[in-house]
Amino acid sequence: MNNMTVEYKEEQIKNSRGALLFTCRWLPFSPTKALVFLCHGYGMECSGFMKECGTRLANAGYAVFGIDYEGHGKSKGDRCYIKKFDNIVNDCSEFFKSICAQEEYRGKSRFLYGESMGGAVALLLHRKDPSFWNGAVLVAPMCKISEKLKPHPVVINILTKMEQVIPRWKIVPSKDVIDSGFKDPVKREAVRNNKLIYQDKPRLKTALEVLRTSMSVENGLNEVRLPFFVLHGEADTVTDPEVSKALYEKARCTDKTINLYPGMWHGLTAGEPDENVEMVFADIIGWLDKRCNAVTLDQSLGPFDQGSEECSDNIVISMATASGRTQANGRYLCGLKGPRARPHSAM
Repeated sequence: MNNMTVEYKEEQIKNSRGALLFTCRWLPFSPTKALVFLCHGYGMECSGFMKECGTRLANAGYAVFGIDYEGHGKSKGDRCYIKKFDNIVNDCSEFFKSICAQEEYRGKSRFLYGESMGGAVALLLHRKDPSFWNGAVLVAPMCKISEKLKPHPVVINILTKMEQVIPRWKIVPSKDVIDSGFKDPVKREAVRNNKLIYQDKPRLKTALEVLRTSMSVENGLNEVRLPFFVLHGEADTVTDPEVSKALYEKARCTDKTINLYPGMWHGLTAGEPDENVEMVFADIIGWLDKRCNAVTLDQSLGPFDQGSEECSDNIVISMATASGRTQANGRYLCGLKGPRARPHSAM
């Protein structure tokens, strides 16, 4: 990564329930193009795990803001306990909008950036206020829990009956997401050594809230109508790339793009070889640069008109080997199909 200088700041805020939440920001010294708001994944945090993301985007001219959800990272609360998923969405909404209201940022385009479970948070923020956001970058979004990681239906039924009795118990069986999500062994070990990342068994209530949220997001894909860029590794076994394809197909918006990366795993920005990470961030920054001065359809034309939508979307399949060397790019416009590479196994 080109290590240019950015300004980094940290701040604590208090949410509506009285919990102290950690927030951070990466600011460019060049004029700010637009605002980007980070939504991290389950058990993750912003200041360390998403540092490279914030630094890269700030180097590209974006003011980047992150928040550790209650019980995550440096924020207060029971570790990785999610009583209500709506609490995460509401906390993010209040913090992000407080930034947008500041005089220096008024009139700047506003983009959501969500990784994994953070993709679900971003989509729910859009659902909460459909006309507010100018777009979203969704990296391996949790629109559905992979069947390979989801507990058996019998187990889910038993856990649901115990939910009100032992909500905080760490008893939910789960596979090691770090092993299955981060391809590069050195980067995988760095993630495992980050003590701010939750690596214990999921708490009962948390697991059920995440499961219900993923189902809600999956059922509401046709409600998505903001410009978005969804990126997914085709060898991802943590979040299902088929659901990202479903999001692309069902979303009712005029500007949507999907990049599919053969051979890449779940951790596109933090777990792939350097060549792959460079490719992914180049794609993200390129997408943002084309839209940072745009406004949403709702902001420019008013209420959404279902009968007037036109298709201007595209699919990009980034042809990469498992080692990360770019071979070619193929662009597929709306309604057209072309050959696709078979994904490599993630295991």
